[in-house]
Amino acid sequence: MNTYLFLILILISLVFFGFLIFNRPKKQQPPESLYTKALSAIIQGDKKIAIKHLRDVVKQDTSHIDAYLQIGNILREEGNVEGAIKIHRSLTLRPNLSKDIQRQIHKSLAIDYFKLGNISRAKEEAELVLKIDRKNFWVNDFLLQISEAKSDWKSAAQFSKTLQKLNSSKNPDQLSEYLVFEAMDRFKEGSREEAINLLKKAVKTSPKLALPNKHLGDIMFENNDLKNAIAHWEKFVHYAPEKSNEVFPKIESAFFELGEFEEVEKFYNRILNQNPDNQLALINLANHLYQKGEYLDAKSIVDDAFLKNQESLTINLMKLKFKLKTSDSVDPSKDIDELLKLAKLSS
Repeated sequence: MNTYLFLILILISLVFFGFLIFNRPKKQQPPESLYTKALSAIIQGDKKIAIKHLRDVVKQDTSHIDAYLQIGNILREEGNVEGAIKIHRSLTLRPNLSKDIQRQIHKSLAIDYFKLGNISRAKEEAELVLKIDRKNFWVNDFLLQISEAKSDWKSAAQFSKTLQKLNSSKNPDQLSEYLVFEAMDRFKEGSREEAINLLKKAVKTSPKLALPNKHLGDIMFENNDLKNAIAHWEKFVHYAPEKSNEVFPKIESAFFELGEFEEVEKFYNRILNQNPDNQLALINLANHLYQKGEYLDAKSIVDDAFLKNQESLTINLMKLKFKLKTSDSVDPSKDIDELLKLAKLSS
């Protein structure tokens, strides 16, 4: 009897100690270990696990600023921008923050407000980052984007220069484009001379950029300075032949207003000498000769062009035009069918 009682007591004791061992409090992981796991989860795209680890970090260590920053960033990425701002804004109230931590907080807030659509507040926060670190690539690029969004072209140019300096690169085309955009704003406001000066500066900044020459030509044409208008438009065609259609009708119109009808042919020949593949210049020249009654020369140009590009809808239309001109008995139905096929292919 005593033996049974003894065995029962031993069994009860084993169960009791087993219960204590099984249910003893688990040893907490150090905050830094949890934070490392959180960062690993973020990299792997598991935001749910990341948030869990980050919340465990701040439960143990309320001074862990990096963990709070990451929690806010994840909330923003998940669409809870207001929640992100609340967390990030609360961090600015902490005392004795290092410059690096302040930079990270204001960077997060800048992104928060930008995501929210509050561009002005985003700019304010980014400028605080810039005040801490003027050579920070991210903030200069961020403020460049904001300057573009606000059409603040002077600021955009300044940030672009800084970025190019930081990146040891040169992008004169971008700086020239900002001058063009600023010029167009001044032109809309009625400051025509200022617009012209800015466009000339744009040409000087990037001589091979086509855009400023197009706008200079447009303004010169409005000022009735037709010869200079033509000169700038011709430069535009030279540097952007694929956009020739934007100025060819204007150039022809300017020559007609000057009474220099013969100069149209010379102009197109100049363009073709520079760029024989400019198909539009070739067709326009042929059409110009056709209007002058020089049908054989015009037809010869079109025939040569057809040999190089038999699937061009424009060239085929010109061929049909000459065919109809030279024969009254031609049935154009077959040609029209072919043109329709080409039209479908090009659409």
